[in-house]
Amino acid sequence: MLFKRHGYPEEDELVLCTVTNVQPHSVFCDMDEYDRKSGMIHISEVSPGRIRNIRDYVKEGKKVVCVILKINEDRGHIDLSLRRVNEGQKRKKINEIKQEQKAEKIIEQLAKELKKPVEEVYKQVAGKILKEYDMLYMAFDEMVEQNLKLESLGLDKKIADKLTIIVKEKIKPQEVMISGEFHLSSYDEDGLGVVKTALESAEKVDESVDIKYKGGGTYILKITAKDYKPAEKIMKEATSKVLDYMDKKEGEATFVRHEK
Repeated sequence: MLFKRHGYPEEDELVLCTVTNVQPHSVFCDMDEYDRKSGMIHISEVSPGRIRNIRDYVKEGKKVVCVILKINEDRGHIDLSLRRVNEGQKRKKINEIKQEQKAEKIIEQLAKELKKPVEEVYKQVAGKILKEYDMLYMAFDEMVEQNLKLESLGLDKKIADKLTIIVKEKIKPQEVMISGEFHLSSYDEDGLGVVKTALESAEKVDESVDIKYKGGGTYILKITAKDYKPAEKIMKEATSKVLDYMDKKEGEATFVRHEK
């Protein structure tokens, strides 16, 4: 990674590490995000319970997510724990790193278009963005989601314009999707027409409403939006339209929400 933090991390901070040396009772790691910083995991902090062979859990070169336990800046010692990081924290940290690596790939493409060394372009861009954001990808996400102007962060207009084009090509706005199933039937002589009209009323609520026939009187409703709140509002209105119309036509109708 090109991304490097300076100074020391904070206690309780999650860090991505590379195992460099495994001893019988301790593990030494380089911290990937920090410039020339390493730490130590005592065997008691590798995994809960008794450990017979520490190499069953860690090996040189392995990437691990650790939490900072204690820092002694005077001695340059950093104590780490592997066992105190739960799966949710691990996934979140790894995803954060992947997002930053994706942002760095964007910088590589920018450097190629500018015909300049990657390190030079990264320093030029990151030097401005990281004054306001913890990581590059956070600024890039805000560009896509909230139309952040990179020039406002002090970037040269030519670089800002080229970078904006690349970011918007590579990063798409985040979306959430919720879904459920309609079970519809009608004894009307034009029963199929009744069902069709009911579903069309739902589709008119919003362009994000997508309804597909599953079979046996079952129809799958899917709604995509930027956030759950507007998606839920659209679903509520769309399902009400269908259920109310079917009730008016004395048909049978139920809706079952899919679990998230």
